[in-house]
Amino acid sequence: MFYKTISLVFLFSFLSANAQQNDSITKIDSMSRRPLKFNYKQLIIPGVLIGYGVIGIESDQLLSFNHQIKAEVTEDIDNKITIDDFSQYAPAASVYALNAFGVKGKNNMRDRSVIFVTSYVIMASTVLGLKSLVHEERPDGSSNNSFPSGHTATAFAGAEFLWQEYKDKSIWYGIAGYAVATGTGLFRIYNNRHWLTDVAAGAGIGILSTKLAYWMNPYITRKLFKSSSESKSTSMIMPFYNGQQYGLGFVKVF
Repeated sequence: MFYKTISLVFLFSFLSANAQQNDSITKIDSMSRRPLKFNYKQLIIPGVLIGYGVIGIESDQLLSFNHQIKAEVTEDIDNKITIDDFSQYAPAASVYALNAFGVKGKNNMRDRSVIFVTSYVIMASTVLGLKSLVHEERPDGSSNNSFPSGHTATAFAGAEFLWQEYKDKSIWYGIAGYAVATGTGLFRIYNNRHWLTDVAAGAGIGILSTKLAYWMNPYITRKLFKSSSESKSTSMIMPFYNGQQYGLGFVKVF
């Protein structure tokens, strides 16, 4: 049963990557000049994931499936593998790492950073808001803030960010990001920290948050930056999540 779950979650991420590859998105040199065209088809994958998670809160069938997965996982688990505490950041960090190694993405540093911060603000607000409203108990019984999975939302927000920035270079960048995000979600289940429905909802929220950030960016940058010329230094706020709390850190790039 657990292996069926792995296949299910991986299928969601694979479909997400392929659905986005087929979307016709207007190419732009700077996101602050022309907005991306809204395409409702881009809402299908995150909508299905979020819907699955929300329905699972009250659905007896999905709740039973959650417990079946938990039973199979706890049978085989010997030691927790905490790689998910770090892998959640890997897709987003890869965007900046690739740029540092000379692989240019779709946007410049300023616009990319605005998109990144916007995405994580939307994602963190949504996740923390739902956790405080739903009060779902974690599989290990440690707390009542299981729904949705913040680690998974963080990872998938970063995976979508990596996809959007580098899909025109190679689709494999995005596929790699989604593979890492999927692994993060699976480890949350394996470590008995989340139900499948938590992970599915987290994945959908993460993807949707980044999509919204790209759609909103032209309007945000027009408000934040009056001048069209790019300054020699860039300041940005970098969100972080330590497993219990979200926060912001200030970074200045010269």
